[in-house]
Amino acid sequence: MKLLIKGGKLVNPEKQLLEKADVLVENGVITAMESSLSERDAEVVEAGGKLVCPGLIDMHVHLREPGFEHKETIATGTMAAARGGFTAVACMPNTNPVADNAPVIRFILDRAAAEGTVKVYPIGAITKGSKGKEITEMADLKAAGAVAVSDDGVPVHDAGVMRRAMQYASMLGLTVISHCEDKSLVAEGVMHQGYQSTVLGLPGMPAEAEEVMVARDIILAEATGCRVHIAHISTAGAVELVRQAKKRGVKVTCEVTPHHFTLTDQAVNGYDTNTKVNPPLRTAADVAAVKQGLADGTIDVIATDHAPHTVDEKEVEYQYAPFGLVGLETAVGLVFTELVDTGILTVPEAVAKLSTNPARIMAVPGGRLAVGEQADITIIDPEALEKVDPGSFAGKGKNTPFAGRKLKGLPVMTIVKGKIVMKDRRVTVSSV
Repeated sequence: MKLLIKGGKLVNPEKQLLEKADVLVENGVITAMESSLSERDAEVVEAGGKLVCPGLIDMHVHLREPGFEHKETIATGTMAAARGGFTAVACMPNTNPVADNAPVIRFILDRAAAEGTVKVYPIGAITKGSKGKEITEMADLKAAGAVAVSDDGVPVHDAGVMRRAMQYASMLGLTVISHCEDKSLVAEGVMHQGYQSTVLGLPGMPAEAEEVMVARDIILAEATGCRVHIAHISTAGAVELVRQAKKRGVKVTCEVTPHHFTLTDQAVNGYDTNTKVNPPLRTAADVAAVKQGLADGTIDVIATDHAPHTVDEKEVEYQYAPFGLVGLETAVGLVFTELVDTGILTVPEAVAKLSTNPARIMAVPGGRLAVGEQADITIIDPEALEKVDPGSFAGKGKNTPFAGRKLKGLPVMTIVKGKIVMKDRRVTVSSV
C-alpha cells in the first residue's frame, strides 16, 4: 500500500522548522520526503494549508482495562486517541489487577494488538499493588514491554522505597514517573485550597502538597542519577523547582495537562464535577507560571491524563465524585487555541511537547519524520474550527469541562504504520 501526502507543511521539532514537502509512504514506512513527488499507484492525501507532523504521543492516559471496562477499554480508548490525533499512548498501571507484573503487561499488549486503533505502551507500577511498600520486579516489567514505571493515582510516600525504586529503575534505564502529592497535606481536599474553596465551602488541596513531593523526588533523582518525570505539574512553585533542578543538571522532566494551562479554580463555580481533577485546577498565577514553563522549556511534555468515568459516577455531589476528566479528543485543539495562536509556543515547539519529547523520555520510536522511519503521522488543520460536543467522542468517557467550547486548530488525519485510522474527525478503522 502506498500513500502520498501532498502540499503540506512538514513540522520538524528537532530543527524547529516548517518545510513544505510531500511525503511518500510505502508499506508503512516513509520512503521519500521531497517537493513535487508523484506516484501513480499511491492514494493521494491533499494536505495544502495543513501541518504534517510526526505522530503525536500521549504519555499519560488511563485506558482502564483490565478491571474498569465500564469506564473505558483499550479498544475505545485508542479510538479516542486516534480521533484526537494521537498515534500512540502510554497507559498508566492503576488497573485491576494493577499492572505490577509481567502477565498484566503482556495482557495489555496482546489486547492492544488485537483491538487497538493506535499503538499502546504500557507503564508498569513502581510498587506491588501500587501500595507504596515493596518495589516491583522492574526487570520483568521491562522485559514484558513496560516503557516506564509509575504509581500514578497515588504517591509513593515512603522516601526509602522511592529511593530504592529509583536505584533499580536507573540500573534498567527506566524513567520513574512520579505522582507528586503529600496525602497528609491533602487530607479530604477536593479542589485547590484558597479563596475559591473557602467561598464554595469545599475542603482544599494546598499547593504545598504537590511541591513538597516534587522537591523530595528531585533530591532523590539527584542522589541516584535516575531519570525522573514529574506527572501533571500544576503549581508555580513546582515549576520553579523543576527549573532550578534542570539548571543543576538533574535528570528531571515534567508534563502539564491541557486543563492545567487552560482552566483555573474559578471553573469549579457551579460545582461541575467534570472540573474535579487531581492535582486540582489552580489559580490564575499558577496557570501563568505553567505557561511560562512551557515557553521557556522547563515543561517538556503536554499529556492529557485522560481519565474516563461513567456519567453516573460523576453525577453526584462534588465531594463524592471521582477525580478525572477525558482529554484525548480535545488536547490538540486546546494546545493550538491556548498556546499556539496566542504566541506562547511555535508550532514546532508544540509538536515537540506532544511527540518528540514523550518519545525521548520513554525511549520509544517516533517523534520525527524521516526517510526510513515508520509512518506514524498526524495532520493538523490550524484553521479548522469545532465546538466541543461530548456526544461525538469516540471514547466511552464524556466527562469533560470543555463541552460547548470553540476550538481552533484540529487534527484531521491520523496515520498509524501507514494506515489512515482517522479522517476528518472520524475514526476509520478499529485496529492496526
